[in-house]
Amino acid sequence: MMATSTRFRVSVADLVKRQGAMRAIELNEELGDLEIGGLKLSENGRVHLAVALEHIAEGLVVRGELETEWAGLCGRCLCPIIGSIRLGIDELFENDPVEGDTYQLDRDTIDLEPLVLDAIGLEMPIAPRCQVDCAGLCAQCGADLNLATCECVAERESSVWDALNEIVFTESSASAQPE
Repeated sequence: MMATSTRFRVSVADLVKRQGAMRAIELNEELGDLEIGGLKLSENGRVHLAVALEHIAEGLVVRGELETEWAGLCGRCLCPIIGSIRLGIDELFENDPVEGDTYQLDRDTIDLEPLVLDAIGLEMPIAPRCQVDCAGLCAQCGADLNLATCECVAERESSVWDALNEIVFTESSASAQPE
């Protein structure tokens, strides 16, 4: 049964006929409106993939690089930010894939889209920041503390260790000293 077609589907009929055969490919395709954890791929989800395909005994190895850009909001001050992802790819496609470890080789084609989605999903930042030392927003008035200070009185947060701060140490050993 032939899987549905994607822009990342590549014919490998020439490679699967001889072990050791290799070919380089380069794709610059759109994934569309991909959103992961509040972050979106920018430029219509364009992904650049430059990989080498090699037929080995176990299946087809895909090695190379993936590049894309993402856009979202800073996790602290909510200002718009843009970041990039550039990572190495080294994956195996085989006839009987192991879920979570390898990808499906469909006779004479491979679909690189699942690999691309997995790689991007693992690389997207969980809580992106506009800058390493982003001060964030004031919890009371919402002012951007990177741009100005506010007049709000900072409330001290309570902690489970506060009880230790209230212990008054007495000199109980003073009565045990020799006279």
